[in-house]
Amino acid sequence: MESDDDNTVRLTNLIESVRPRLRRLIQVDPVLDLMHSIGSEQKERIRNQARAECNINAADSLINIVIKEPHGDGWFREFVDALSAGGCQYAADHVEANLSSPKVEANNDYCVRLIELLCTNLLDMKTNDVCLACLSEEILTQEDSEIILALTTNNGNMNGARELLRRIVRCRPGWFSKFLNVLHETEHLLLYQELTGGSPSNDIQGETDSPSPLTDEGELARSDAATEGEGCSIPQEESLDSVSNTTEGETDSPSPLTDEGELARSDAATEGGEGCSIPQEESLDSVSNTTEDLYNEESVETRQLVNGFRLSEPEETSTAAIAGSPKKADIVLRDYQMDVATPALEGKNIIVCLPTGSGKTRVAVYITKEHLDGRRKAGQSGKVVVLVNKVPLVDQHYNAEFWPFLKHSYKVERVSGDSTRKISFTEIVKKHDVIICTAQILENYLERAKSGEDEGVRLRDLTLLVIDECHHTTKGEVYNHIMMRYLKQKHKNSKLKKLQKEPVPIPQILGLTASPGVGGATKLEKAEEHILRICANLDACKIMTRTHAENTNKPFKKIATVEERKQDPFGDVIKRMMHAIHTHAELQPTCDLGSQMYEQWVVQKEQNAAKEKKQKVRVCAEHLRQYNEGLQLRNTIRMCDALSFLNKYQEGEMKRKVAPEEEVPIHITDTERFLFNLFKENKEEMQALAKIPAYENKSLSELKSKILHEFTSRENARGIIFTKTRRSAIALSQWIQENPKFEEIDVKACYVIGGGDQSVVKPMTSAEQKDVLNKFGSGEINVLIATTVAEEGLDIPQCNFVIRYGLVTNEIAMIQAQGRARAEDSSYTVVEVEGSGVAEKESVNEYREKMMLKAIDKIKNLNQEDYDKRIMDFQIQAIMEKTLQAQVKTKKHMKKESPSKVAFSCRGCNKHVCTGEDIEIIDNMHRVNVTAQFRELFIQRENTTLQERCLDYEANEFIACKDCGQRWGSMQLYRGLKCPSLHVKNFVVTYNGKKKANVPSKCTKWSELAIQFPAFDYITHASQMVQSSDDETE
Repeated sequence: MESDDDNTVRLTNLIESVRPRLRRLIQVDPVLDLMHSIGSEQKERIRNQARAECNINAADSLINIVIKEPHGDGWFREFVDALSAGGCQYAADHVEANLSSPKVEANNDYCVRLIELLCTNLLDMKTNDVCLACLSEEILTQEDSEIILALTTNNGNMNGARELLRRIVRCRPGWFSKFLNVLHETEHLLLYQELTGGSPSNDIQGETDSPSPLTDEGELARSDAATEGEGCSIPQEESLDSVSNTTEGETDSPSPLTDEGELARSDAATEGGEGCSIPQEESLDSVSNTTEDLYNEESVETRQLVNGFRLSEPEETSTAAIAGSPKKADIVLRDYQMDVATPALEGKNIIVCLPTGSGKTRVAVYITKEHLDGRRKAGQSGKVVVLVNKVPLVDQHYNAEFWPFLKHSYKVERVSGDSTRKISFTEIVKKHDVIICTAQILENYLERAKSGEDEGVRLRDLTLLVIDECHHTTKGEVYNHIMMRYLKQKHKNSKLKKLQKEPVPIPQILGLTASPGVGGATKLEKAEEHILRICANLDACKIMTRTHAENTNKPFKKIATVEERKQDPFGDVIKRMMHAIHTHAELQPTCDLGSQMYEQWVVQKEQNAAKEKKQKVRVCAEHLRQYNEGLQLRNTIRMCDALSFLNKYQEGEMKRKVAPEEEVPIHITDTERFLFNLFKENKEEMQALAKIPAYENKSLSELKSKILHEFTSRENARGIIFTKTRRSAIALSQWIQENPKFEEIDVKACYVIGGGDQSVVKPMTSAEQKDVLNKFGSGEINVLIATTVAEEGLDIPQCNFVIRYGLVTNEIAMIQAQGRARAEDSSYTVVEVEGSGVAEKESVNEYREKMMLKAIDKIKNLNQEDYDKRIMDFQIQAIMEKTLQAQVKTKKHMKKESPSKVAFSCRGCNKHVCTGEDIEIIDNMHRVNVTAQFRELFIQRENTTLQERCLDYEANEFIACKDCGQRWGSMQLYRGLKCPSLHVKNFVVTYNGKKKANVPSKCTKWSELAIQFPAFDYITHASQMVQSSDDETE
């Protein structure tokens, strides 16, 4: 039997044997992200090497670290998995010796060589189109696409094409036929002909007399007589044997696509390459000196792309859009769609209010095209920005609508701010005709232009602004911030016209919504006023609704009411522990345990206790809040899930009381010991009760029955379950995955939750959300458990049932949730516990929906003069309110207190930590304390749940109080310096030793403090660190 040492030697030798291949196949950046056994300093050194030297040398260093002894458990599997997940599957195949036959490998080498030969001609491709199609064919990863598109935008088409060729030749065998298919589909017929040696005209004209270069499977036609490789087209006059003989001896000139000129050769390399056509007149090496070095290293331009926005590439869901793009060149609207679009086609500002599934986005695409076409005919430039309020909608609108229809005539781009690989949004706006982005990005760049920070973006640069889900254009929303800039300029223009001066151009506005809502109104007049305010904020001259008799699919609606469980021993145990805590802390609640009112009460108690330095009450209140959430969870999910939540909280609190190095307890108070023992004494009883199905909540049984019914009564069931909290979404997904009944009927569930960090539950990144939504759209997942993040805009035509699981909010959310069920014969179910009030809230929302429709009709029937007057009144009022707010904000800024007057105490033990004088601010965002005195007060722990949000700053540690273990913030790496960054919510804030009105004791964010902290003095602190290091060396 092979020993562990022998196995390690064998695996190390295996990696060494394929090192030349790995050096040219590995992309170090994405692989390093997944190699958790490699330290951050080593990763940074390898990344610097890739930037300063080349990717090949960095890959060599990575291999050295991987095979260096001693090896940890699972080192080989980690390396293989990192290669696979990092987009280097072909490299992983080499490491695992999972290769194709020698013939296929040799064929692949020849295909790589063919790309080298024809590189100069291939650089004439339309890089953006080819890149997007390659992504859909999965011969480029998303990160590859981002780099290529950014490089094309910044440095031109040829540089982007060169980078594209470098990357596709690293793929597994099979890439060449897919690349040919891409060239064919993107209408690069001459390039296609050069690579295949065939005529492209046959495909276009539909002739079938001569064989087509592509078969139905998308693979190259194979000829048994000619080759056994993957579809290689070989000239009759010259075999690959002759080519091989001319290349084997030639080593003077490096190969443009391989590592240090080493083209891997095989004795079997006499078969045809993968779809390659070898020119008759010249051998491979005869032109090697003239070809581009595509494989040797990344371009300098690529390495410099680190500070902008993620550029677009269609997802897998857009493959059809790419393949069938010529068919989508013409946009055909239905009669009712044309009716609502007509005023916008005349250049007027309108709101298009159509039910979900009626094609609002298609109307917007049509208006966009007509707008750009009209300006082009008039010899004027056009610039359209499409705003959305959620990142997944950027991808959806781009892939499904705007790019397929407009790509032939205009430059379409999408931008989202969830990537560390960024370029200037200003440049994107300059170079493209249509830009789809989240509203916050545009607002940021409008502000930059106004403040003079840089060129930014100005409203005058745009000619049409499309605002999706425009009912969010209300106070406090980013849409409203943008539109207030518009309204101010509009009214300035009125004054300029009176003075006979040239007004500043402003864009046309197009708002899209399915439901403007009523704003909480209980009377028709107030509902009408709410909608008119939205119209005023969008400067809409009309709100256009559907008048055509044709109706969209409306799901069948049902309220499923379940009885409240008669026995709840699990909940009784939790309540018993809560009563014990009340007695210990001398608290007397005035509301029911497990209610929202109780949570508000206990939060207020915790804040008051922190302010008054009553540690017993403060700690007890924190535990009571967790138990209250446990009571709420046991009414939604399984008892075992609620217990798991409570257990995880207790373990976290216990862990805080152990120092990381000495592993000795930090000071534990009598109250903390009481709370820990209380849970420990009752844990076994709760575990036993959680195993008894009879005590589970009946809502879960109803949900189970509903899911089983949908999947047994439909051929292809696909649905969304909306729930209130992130925890319940995660737990419900796990419950479905673990239930054998669901597995039998092929229920495949996953959850999608929000990306904000307000909750203690780890949020999803935009990439994670997008991945889940794409899988749901493709059918790989057929049940989506979601919080309200998925209510708006999610376009899944095949979705045929929606369940709101104990969750009812307002009429807009109800209409949006119903709209997720797009398919014929869809169902919409509300599951509620008897007496919970959910059904009553749903009825109220139905009433409000009817009131909203009446209010819209009333507004549409207004005389235009009366309508315009009311809109003008609301606009003037909004501008005055905004001006007043700005004045108040300016005065508040001027009155900012001196940092020396503010003190910060640990929220856990009330120990004085520092004053405002000790705090500095980095990039106007991060408050840090780098004083020597502060470093003596905290301990550092590994942050195992850290999300990679901002790689320039985050370090993988957090800081906590040395006395009580209360978390204070995180350790951040800033330009080589480790800086303790404080999170203000973890401190009690006092002003001159006492509470002051404008200094809240419980701050959740730094902006709540009217304190002007000094900027971080990097030079001084860096010099001190260097001096300290020199002293230690001496």
